[in-house]
Amino acid sequence: MIRAVVAVALSAVAAPVFAASPLDGAWTVDLSVKVGEPYTRPIDLTLNADGTVSGLFYQSPIDAGRWKSDRGRTCVVFRTHDDRGPYHTSACLAGDHVEGQTWAEARNFVFVWNAVRTK
Repeated sequence: MIRAVVAVALSAVAAPVFAASPLDGAWTVDLSVKVGEPYTRPIDLTLNADGTVSGLFYQSPIDAGRWKSDRGRTCVVFRTHDDRGPYHTSACLAGDHVEGQTWAEARNFVFVWNAVRTK
């Protein structure tokens, strides 16, 4: 009985603690296509302990999102939708900003974008 209690107590102490990534939170994405004509949209990322990503991008819920930290960087991949079809996005934290790209499958274009932390 005492061994079982000690084993349970030790396993609770040894359990890894999930620390939120600096990629978590609210960002402002610059989707501008012309210099001098700003076009920004919000992205809100929640990186979950199980490797999934949830949140919103361009006011659309994130579907099937995943994240990983490896090789010195933290990146996310996910899908969103609008009435025209799916958008496939990948992005990585790069210092104090995010660098990403979104493929608008039904619209036949790719956006290469940067994001800064929302103030």
